[in-house]
Amino acid sequence: MADPMRIRAQAAGDKATVRVLMSHEMESGQRRDASGKLVPAWHIQDVTASLNGKVVMTAEWGPAVSKNPFLQFTIKGAKAGDKVSITWKDNKGDTRTDEATVS
Repeated sequence: MADPMRIRAQAAGDKATVRVLMSHEMESGQRRDASGKLVPAWHIQDVTASLNGKVVMTAEWGPAVSKNPFLQFTIKGAKAGDKVSITWKDNKGDTRTDEATVS
């Protein structure tokens, strides 16, 4: 299992800005190791964000996303105390979900 995501959600008026730092190696499948063998592809494919259990954002990623990706987005209607949940799934079937409270 990957390391926990670092999630910060800050309310400002009727919106919340969510910042997420994900821990993932994100191999493209095109790089070769020291012995010349291709390093297999291993990257996040799906990202989903929820506010209090309701999906507010989905994204489909591919091998071009950098190692330990950073994601930032804004949610309308969020307020302090709401729960923001981020889930990712990679091409090997691994998944991770972490949650933060809007401050």
